[in-house]
Amino acid sequence: MQIAGAVAVVTGAAAGLGEATAQMLAQRGARIAALDLSAPPGTPSETWLPLAANVISPDEVDAAFDTTVRTFGRVDIVVHCAGVAGGFRLIGKQGPVAPERFNHVIDVNLRGTFHVLRAAAWHMSENQRADTENGVIVTTASIAAFEGQQGQLAYSASKAGVTGMTLPAARELAQYGIRCATIAPGAFETALTTDLPTDLQDQLTAAVAHPRRLGRPDEFADLACAVITNEMLNGEVIRLDAGARLAQR
Repeated sequence: MQIAGAVAVVTGAAAGLGEATAQMLAQRGARIAALDLSAPPGTPSETWLPLAANVISPDEVDAAFDTTVRTFGRVDIVVHCAGVAGGFRLIGKQGPVAPERFNHVIDVNLRGTFHVLRAAAWHMSENQRADTENGVIVTTASIAAFEGQQGQLAYSASKAGVTGMTLPAARELAQYGIRCATIAPGAFETALTTDLPTDLQDQLTAAVAHPRRLGRPDEFADLACAVITNEMLNGEVIRLDAGARLAQR
């Protein structure tokens, strides 16, 4: 998929990985529908469409995609970055954790990914190109999907679910000329990590092989662009973690 001239939907585009990805795709010539809980900054133009949508709501996701198609004519690329951390332990001094805390993480990270997948697939299936490349969907998991730490039960479950959807989605959507892949990042310089105390940030980087630092959002964005432009990347989950393996806690 060529980025220049394409129409891209990026969720979580107000900050962090999503913001970096939206900006990089725009720099490379894509028209961007930027989605977040509150519409990301920027004046609507012929190449930039900021939209408010909560991925928990299929109706809001569908409406955002419908608006994108009305404005730009189609959807070619989707990079889904919206998500939450939501760390907690199963039991505490007052008893077991409230189920609502687990449900919220699953609703945002797993069901939210499903809502975006279904909307993206539907609109991309209506694209008709001579080269048969009708769309690319990139979702975001985490290395916690593979070695979750204590306190990450809901987060790990939600991200493992995202990785589990990748290959079945790619297999189903192949008939429409749509590719699906997932990036599983390690610790990156986003609000989820930079707001942590310094000692906790140090614990995260201690598990990294090289380079021993937090990843930069532009490095995630660069990989997302590589997935989009390389037709052989399909049905794959790609770790982006500098060789990090999470410790027990």
